[in-house]
Amino acid sequence: MEKLLNLHIEKLPEGCYLATSDTIQGLVAQGRTVNETIEIARDIAKKLLEAQEYEEVESKLINLDDNFDYPIVVGV
Repeated sequence: MEKLLNLHIEKLPEGCYLATSDTIQGLVAQGRTVNETIEIARDIAKKLLEAQEYEEVESKLINLDDNFDYPIVVGV
């Protein structure tokens, strides 16, 4: 089952992006682009959830249903 995880992404002064999450402690990802950062964060989140028993964390994650809102980033 897929779960929805909120990330906080910020642009660092060096020009790269940093992603963290309030839901999964220890999730920190850095990439050159927003897309790369999200992909890295997704891999790290999966590994963190698989590596440890995250019963409390999993209960905070939102189940993905057939309908959900999904923000996208569009460069203009």
